[in-house]
Amino acid sequence: MQPTIVDVTTHILDIPTIRPHKMSVATMQNQTIVLVRIKTSDGIEGIGEATTIGGLNYGGESPESIKTNIDAYFAPLIMGQPGDNPAALRVRIDKAIKANHFAKSAIETAIYDGCAKRLGVPLSTLFGGAVHEEISVAWTLASGDTDKDIAEALQMLEARRHNIFKLKVGMRPLKDDLRHIAAIKAAVGDEISVRIDVNQGWSETQALQMLRPLADIGVELVEQPIHEKNLPGMARLTGLGILPIMADEALKGREDGFALASNKCADVFAIKIEQAGGLQGARDLIGIAQAADIALYGGTMLEGSISTVAAAHLFATVNKLEWGTEMFGPLLLQDDILVERLDYRDFALKLPKGPGLGITLDEEKVRRYTRK
Repeated sequence: MQPTIVDVTTHILDIPTIRPHKMSVATMQNQTIVLVRIKTSDGIEGIGEATTIGGLNYGGESPESIKTNIDAYFAPLIMGQPGDNPAALRVRIDKAIKANHFAKSAIETAIYDGCAKRLGVPLSTLFGGAVHEEISVAWTLASGDTDKDIAEALQMLEARRHNIFKLKVGMRPLKDDLRHIAAIKAAVGDEISVRIDVNQGWSETQALQMLRPLADIGVELVEQPIHEKNLPGMARLTGLGILPIMADEALKGREDGFALASNKCADVFAIKIEQAGGLQGARDLIGIAQAADIALYGGTMLEGSISTVAAAHLFATVNKLEWGTEMFGPLLLQDDILVERLDYRDFALKLPKGPGLGITLDEEKVRRYTRK
């Protein structure tokens, strides 16, 4: 008998970060996770996660709106439906619910997790199978303090946890940002990759002022320097060929991917399962990038372990991720809600081997961090 969905539950969890995480759009002291649990009539439970950055500072969905919308709209729509057909559920949801990419991603992750558990295979198998057992992971330096960031970077190198660093900039005057970046690059050395993420913090004119000095000090990549809607500006910056330009906030789904690719607005796509509306949406974006000869990078919304490992399963099926990934979100949190934390070592995240996502929730931790 075909298993049907019998229960959909959501919880908001608040987990403190190990330090303030400063970006041009927000400063985070904790991360808020929407945990989604979907049970089917054969007793299998799949789990998913929706995580935003700084509430509504980053985008149009907040943890509170995600929970409300799943409870009020998504759950009634999928209750009683077959739980082993993600494609049919995706069609049903997309027909009835517009946008809400983060909520859709959490639901889809839980469905895929349940399907893979039912088959007894890793989630990556449902996307063709993993071609990598591990993925490289960059670390983001975002304390806002140059000396602290340098000490943090050197500690990561010593522990063999990260040898790629992304710097959050765009909050300070340009000269101050340049001094900050140059000091960190000098401290970590020529062999270590340093990229920057502006989170739309510059005007196009400011970006033009910065690209050549950034290249001169050894920065390798610039992520979303200007407003996500300024596609002509992105195309102009990309066309200069001074530094590779990566699209992030401008990349929210297939239509965005097509527009960016056809207008040559980026050299690199930051693929995020939540911004893409789920695992399949992210896979579609990867296909667009591959067809357009745009390089790939596995991005994060600073998710907890659930979305992080879901994305890792997908990225492990991609033969070539030219710029690696930044799936470090769980490491930014003071605690985890898993029985066994994800395995980060030797500058990489090791892919779990078990069925589904390959992780198990620590129910006591879930209760501890659930918002009352």
